[in-house]
Order: sequence, then C-alpha cells, then structure tokens
Amino acid sequence: MLDVRRLRLLRELAVRGTIADVAAALHQSPSSVSQQLTLLEKEAGVPLLRKVGRRLLLTPQAEILVEHTAAVLQRLEEAESDLRASLQEATGTVRIAVFQSAALALMPDLLHTLAERHPRLRVTMTQREPETALMETFARDFDLVVAEQYPNHAAPWHPELDRVGLTRDAIRLAVPPGPEWAHITRLADTAGLPWVVEPHGAASRHFAEQACRQAGFEPDVRFETADLTAQIELIETGNAVALIPDLMWARRPPSVRLVDLDGVPHRTVFTAARRSMASRPSILACREALAAAVEHGTGRRPD
Repeated sequence: MLDVRRLRLLRELAVRGTIADVAAALHQSPSSVSQQLTLLEKEAGVPLLRKVGRRLLLTPQAEILVEHTAAVLQRLEEAESDLRASLQEATGTVRIAVFQSAALALMPDLLHTLAERHPRLRVTMTQREPETALMETFARDFDLVVAEQYPNHAAPWHPELDRVGLTRDAIRLAVPPGPEWAHITRLADTAGLPWVVEPHGAASRHFAEQACRQAGFEPDVRFETADLTAQIELIETGNAVALIPDLMWARRPPSVRLVDLDGVPHRTVFTAARRSMASRPSILACREALAAAVEHGTGRRPD
C-alpha cells in the first residue's frame, strides 16, 4: 500500500514546485524529502519524477497520484472536521493569514471576542498579501485567510477553498490636511503630485494606476511601501497622496482629508478556508468573531 505521508510530499512538490520549497514548508531537510520520494517511486513501481535542466517535473503517473492524494487528504480533513464538530466546542489552533488593513481593523476585536467566548481556542496570525495567502491556505499552511479583491482585479481562485463575504469598504483619495490642499476635489487634480503606492504586483497598485490613467494622467510614483500606516504618515506630512480603503479608519478617525472617487468604488473583503474544514467549530467561531468585529468597527453588518 502507498504511504500517505510520502504521497503528501509528492502533492507538496506539485503545489510548491521545488524540493527545497517542500522541505522548508514541512520543516524537513531537502535530502530527507528526496529520499522519501525515491521510496515512493519504489512503492509505486513507476517513475514519478523526471529531471529537466535543474528542475524536477512530475510524470503523468505522478499527476494521477497527486489527484488521488488531494482527495485522500480532503477526506481525512473532513473526518477530523466531523470529529471536532461532534464535540460542539471550538478548540485547537486556527492559523489565520490576513492583510494589513484587516489586521489593524479587525484582529484586536476578533481576539477579544474569542478569548471571552472560546477560551480554549488558540489563534495565530501572520500578515500576508491576499494572493500569497490564498495559495498558502490551499497548500495547508493556513486554516483561514482574510483576503481582499479590488474592482476589476479578481483574486486568485482555488476550487478547494470556499469564499464567504465579510464586508465592502469604499476606496477614497487621501490628501494632506491643510488649506494649501483644498483645491484637490477630484482625482485629476493630483496629476503631477507625488504618489505613494504598494509595490508592483499588489492589486491596490494596479487599481490606483488604472484609476489615474482613466482620469487622464500617469501617477508620479515616488514612494513604494506595502505598509499603509507608512503611506498615511507620508500623506499627513504633505509628502504624497494615495488611494486608501475605509477599513484603515475603523479604529481611528481619519487624519487626512478624504475625497470621493467617481462612482465611489469599493473593495471586497472576504474569508476563505478549505471546504473540508469550513464546518469546524473553530473556523465557524473565527468567522463569527470577524463578522462581529466588522459590525463593531464600521457600524455595518457583514455582507
């Protein structure tokens, strides 16, 4: 019979791409992973890997095993979820991945609520960009992800993950306070001004660049940072303008002047978990606490 632990290594290789990445994710040495995959080949009786240049590629037979392994792992996770659900108590550890503005706005209330209602539930949090976090949740690095989707920029889709809407927040132009900036009443008025945006690849940057181009100009990007609190500092001090989602103001009043964009575009915030875990009391408890945090922080009921 094929060893499930070795089959999991093969699936990890299919998901992550290199033995080094598999080893790092599972806290093993690359030589140990290679040895286990060699043993799996002997058990299967067919070649599972072929070397192309410096990369290892899966054979068609390996792809068959990966497909079945995904189903086996899903059934095992469903079995564990059913077992946990039968206890009707949220316990264990939930590993949450979350992007920055959601971490700032929602996580303090979530942790407070869970400590009161589910004291035996342990939560760990890691800040991740949504595109990365969704893939890592699919790969079983996290149990729940709080992700975002900007207008006309679809978040990555993984069929093994569910998706539950959490909230929508408006995206507005943030300009420095003070009378010298009072003439800015629309996006086009920022042409020629210094901008701060997130690094290339971020959905927010793509949205900002497209919005500026539709307004008839190319933004003068002088500052790049994924830290929205740093962006706000630059705006407060009169060094830049930016597009900032309203969730950043959930726990404090705006310290900059906010200007509505045409059509008042909104960002969608949602949670995702593997479908095989979605019914666990721990995941349900976290989602309920997040919904309560949204209502408390924004005054809006969750979507």
